[in-house]
Amino acid sequence: MPFSGEPAPFRFRNANEVKPMNNRCRGLSVLLLAPLAVAVQAQEIQRPPATAQAVGTLHTVRQVPEACTRIEGRFTGHGDAPYDMQLLRTGAQCQPRAAWLDFAQVTPDENGWKLNDRIRIPAADCPGQQAVVEVWRRPVVQPLTRDGQGKVRVYLGDAKQQAEAGQLAELPAYAVRMEVQGQPCR
Repeated sequence: MPFSGEPAPFRFRNANEVKPMNNRCRGLSVLLLAPLAVAVQAQEIQRPPATAQAVGTLHTVRQVPEACTRIEGRFTGHGDAPYDMQLLRTGAQCQPRAAWLDFAQVTPDENGWKLNDRIRIPAADCPGQQAVVEVWRRPVVQPLTRDGQGKVRVYLGDAKQQAEAGQLAELPAYAVRMEVQGQPCR
């Protein structure tokens, strides 16, 4: 049909004109979409980069209330260790419901470990440099039995007997890894 200056009318194909997708194309589409599904599940908390921090400024990176812990960090300005990070207890009265493990003991994506959060902290004095803090979490299913009133209760006598018998429930665990990305400015 020669060009007449008007667009050709849109027409629907009927069922006889549609050709089924061959198996190679189906497999290809699954292969192309699989990394997207992994990327979506890879990180539990999505957040934009944090506010840029100046050298020497102490800042809170993240709090983990169930482990009674606050992660603090600061840019040092030193080439060999440009970022310093430490774990601090949030309070003496806080009773942790989760444990912190050394990241060297953790095998990411195995034994139930999940990437919980990735925090990017840019350096204010060096725009190309950022500290990346990854918080990994190992959740644990803790069955909670309810009494006749529908409340979960922990009785001291029962808890002592379980502790003496070595039957304490496993706690969820956290681990943290930090790396500095980018080139030092000085």
